[in-house]
Amino acid sequence: MSREEQDALSRTALGVFRLNGQFLAVSEELARPAGLTAAWWQVLGAVLHGPLPVAGIARAMGITRQSVQRIADLLVAQGLASYEPNPAHRRAKLLTPTPEGRAAVGRIDPGHAELAARLTRELGGREAFAETARILERLSAAMEAISASQAPPSPPPSRAGTAPPSRTPSPD
Repeated sequence: MSREEQDALSRTALGVFRLNGQFLAVSEELARPAGLTAAWWQVLGAVLHGPLPVAGIARAMGITRQSVQRIADLLVAQGLASYEPNPAHRRAKLLTPTPEGRAAVGRIDPGHAELAARLTRELGGREAFAETARILERLSAAMEAISASQAPPSPPPSRAGTAPPSRTPSPD
């Protein structure tokens, strides 16, 4: 890898990390008046078009199943979502928004629309905004392809009767 490639990777990563923080902050502001957090809104948004199992939501969002499970349970406890049977898997129930959950997300729409309009203007129009989204989707797909091609290394074969190597540093 050349120094220029390393610099491009570093700039991209730092930009994405900063952008993530900016999106989380504005999402919290938009969601708060609706009685939601950004995380609750994100999980509810994943199931607005149809129920999904927690693992499916986690895959779509790129986060752990345990994180989504915790949020899903909170949404159900608050009456914003419910679990329903999953015909494809007896134990992996489907999460679906309740009418109250849909209404809460609906209360975010005006602020969301205003932010979209402002970003469209700031980026120089709809086509520029669409191109920005395409580039981010392409970057995500490339990262996914790299991750998929890097299978975890296999552990060394076990040798019966030998102790595993010590992980503590030797005093020199």
